Amino acid sequence: MYQFDYEAPDSIEAAVAALRENDESKLVAGGMTLLPTMKLRLARPEVLIDINNIESLFGISELEESLVIGAMTRHADVAMSSIVQNFIPGLACLAESIGDPQVRNRGTIGGSVANNDSAADYPAGLVGLDATVVTDRREISADNFFTDMFETALEVDEIITAVRIPIPQRATYMKFPNPASRYAVVGVMIAEVSDGIRVAVTGASPCVFRATVLEEALEEDFTPEAIANIAIDGVQFNEDIHASAEFRAHLVKVMARRAVLAISS
Repeated sequence: MYQFDYEAPDSIEAAVAALRENDESKLVAGGMTLLPTMKLRLARPEVLIDINNIESLFGISELEESLVIGAMTRHADVAMSSIVQNFIPGLACLAESIGDPQVRNRGTIGGSVANNDSAADYPAGLVGLDATVVTDRREISADNFFTDMFETALEVDEIITAVRIPIPQRATYMKFPNPASRYAVVGVMIAEVSDGIRVAVTGASPCVFRATVLEEALEEDFTPEAIANIAIDGVQFNEDIHASAEFRAHLVKVMARRAVLAISS
């Protein structure tokens, strides 16, 4: 590790001001990605801005047929929340599937969303549930928020304050996890929301995406059989030591069928 300055503001305004003071500053929430990359010297911020003292960024509440989850809410809190379990149990299951207990008790929903790892679970959850990312200055549809691997629509001095998730009619998440990291080799969120069926996929490609061919089939017939013979184009899918692009394409359909079976039983 190398030398850096450390700040711990107690308000969103102070955190934004700190970000603007130095172009080489970074926010730290749970630190589950930033700190390991710093240890490996893959990231060298001059200033760490710790936002754990900003109380308004914590908490889960129901508001106008939606759940509002503060950006600093830990994965474990989402998984164990009676509100989430009652209204969106599929999201609670998603949070419970993240990493190990140490990661779930330190990692935050806002940090995961802002990082946008291609194998992270929350991007599929937010896109599949037609969520909105709320920042200190605007609201961004999840469909437009995740732009590429480790890239989002956030400005450099913009801070996620919460995510707002409409309560779906039904939803669930299924993933094939890496056995070591529990990141998604492929993860699929299927939800029935106000405007129809949404299918969001993580892990398969550099960025979360909606599987529209599956959505269209499930709109006609919400059964595992309806998507059994659909071909998934995996030409541009990720390929690494864990899975080939072809295998990931196969897993998309397998996880989708499992999700449909679970959601309709």
